[in-house]
Amino acid sequence: MNATDEIARIAEQEERLAFSAFDEATAFAIGSALRERALAEKLPIVIQISVWDRLLFYAALPGSSSSNFDWVRRKVNVVKMFQKSTYRMVLEQNSPDRAFKTGHGLPVTDYVLAGGGFPVTIKGVGSVGAFGVSGLPEREDHGVIVDALCDHLGIERKTLALPTKAG
Repeated sequence: MNATDEIARIAEQEERLAFSAFDEATAFAIGSALRERALAEKLPIVIQISVWDRLLFYAALPGSSSSNFDWVRRKVNVVKMFQKSTYRMVLEQNSPDRAFKTGHGLPVTDYVLAGGGFPVTIKGVGSVGAFGVSGLPEREDHGVIVDALCDHLGIERKTLALPTKAG
């Protein structure tokens, strides 16, 4: 799957992984499922789920670091600014230094091109928040979120998953 195909698949993920409603209980259920998976698989990640005005769920798993907290913060800022997943932004921007082009006016201290941020979207409303994961390679950070959303929404994971990259 080339970058163009992956961008199209991620756009499909963003469209299909939308909620009819989203509240604190939903955030807690998804966050808890992410945390349980991370514990079971010994994933050294930080998990954040927020709506634009407040944090709803946060967990730091063994092996994660304070830098993961900062990466998640910057990923969430990107989701808020562009209303799309950060891995999609990585592929669309194709920036080797992980910074937005100067014309965007986005400081690297607050915005980063790195996978692991995904919009909380409500059908008929739009993006109202973000899921953030940091600690794994960016494609895996993205995949962990997509898996959790598929599980929560009753969508078979393989129908939306990005294919495994060889090598």
